[in-house]
Amino acid sequence: MAADIATPPEKAKKKPIYKSLYFQVITGICIGILLGILLPGKEGFAAQMKPFGDGFIKLIKMIIAPIIFCTVVVGIAKMGDMGKVGRVGLKAMIYFWTMTLCALAIGLVVVKLYQPGVGMNLDPSQLDPSAVAKYAGEGKKLSTVEFILNIIPSNVVDAFAKGEILQVLLFSIFFGLGLSALGEKTAYVTRFIDEFGKALFKVVHYIMYFAPMGAFGAMAYVVGAHGVGSLKQLMYLMAGVYTTCIIFIFVVLWGVCRLAGFSLWRYLCYIKEEILLVLGTSSSEAALPRMMAKMEICGCNRSVVGLTLPMGYSFNLDGTCIYLTMAAIFLAQATNTPLTFGDEMYMLGILLLTSKGAAAVTGGGFITLAATLGSLHTIPVAAMAVLLGVDRFMSEARAITNLIGNGIATIVVSKWEGALDADKLHKEFYGQGGDDADDPEDAMIAASNGESAK
Repeated sequence: MAADIATPPEKAKKKPIYKSLYFQVITGICIGILLGILLPGKEGFAAQMKPFGDGFIKLIKMIIAPIIFCTVVVGIAKMGDMGKVGRVGLKAMIYFWTMTLCALAIGLVVVKLYQPGVGMNLDPSQLDPSAVAKYAGEGKKLSTVEFILNIIPSNVVDAFAKGEILQVLLFSIFFGLGLSALGEKTAYVTRFIDEFGKALFKVVHYIMYFAPMGAFGAMAYVVGAHGVGSLKQLMYLMAGVYTTCIIFIFVVLWGVCRLAGFSLWRYLCYIKEEILLVLGTSSSEAALPRMMAKMEICGCNRSVVGLTLPMGYSFNLDGTCIYLTMAAIFLAQATNTPLTFGDEMYMLGILLLTSKGAAAVTGGGFITLAATLGSLHTIPVAAMAVLLGVDRFMSEARAITNLIGNGIATIVVSKWEGALDADKLHKEFYGQGGDDADDPEDAMIAASNGESAK
């Protein structure tokens, strides 16, 4: 029956390229960049396109919390094994900590060899500390204990209203466990939440019509407000961050994919629309609903997807970790601040903890960097002012690396748990499954209906 529902490959191949999401998003990005170059200025016409990007991000954030709730609750309720939930969470955290350490280490090695800050000879006393006072102040609020306590919402409604992913995830796990424990008594509740989730994915399908406009608005604002000229001074650091992210993806993550038995390149082709979406909006959250749908379509168990992918958005920020290490060492080089091997290891230890709170606040990467420098008491926090102009341009590299890493983490944890359908994965990565990638929400709904029909 699933074969009857699936789109025939011949029909999918005849789909005009201009109707595909990746073509539309690329077009939006190019038009936005062109407009920013032609009509620059913080008060210029291009900069006034910012609401289009902000509006699209708000639409996506609007739907993330209920989608996580439905996916996690239904997955756990149908799993029927509370021990499996704990195993998946533990395996996911082991993977996250390992990748975090790798990302921090590779960032440290590259920035020390690359030395982007050497020769700048910045004098922190001549910089404006008020420029980073807001970030430094918020950074002081970050601590391991407070971050853990922040996972527990003051009430459920507040968690959904604020869109706190980890808080929603925690409640969803408990609610799913409750339904699982009650069994057949609450089967109708599970079915209702399952059908409600399918409706939410259909909403995502409609929201994605605005993706090209969102990418256009975001890129027009960035290029128009900051200008291409603002990139020149710190282009060296930016090139280093992008290069390191590429090295991490095609060396570290390639090795992980190889060990897990699938092709990194095929995986990247499978999520190409989501990568372009993140490139245009600079937010990995913009692609979270589609990533959840695609991970389930390619054979990952729904319960594993529902637990691993949302957790990864707070605990598996590979790109952010690379940026944090490189930015900290860059500032030390730029201000001629000597760091011993012990100082560098101490910094890695702090970042191993503080990086887990990078998604808990807006502008988390920059704020986490401020918190880390404040705890080191060696690199002047005021020096961060030089990063303000270009931090936004490095966010694309961070967000895309985070997105790619979290998808791979979901597949790997699914395989560890024995919850990966290898035939589905092979079909989507190597066969004709990718032809429906523009509409993963519809494909997941159809597949789910087919399974239930069986």
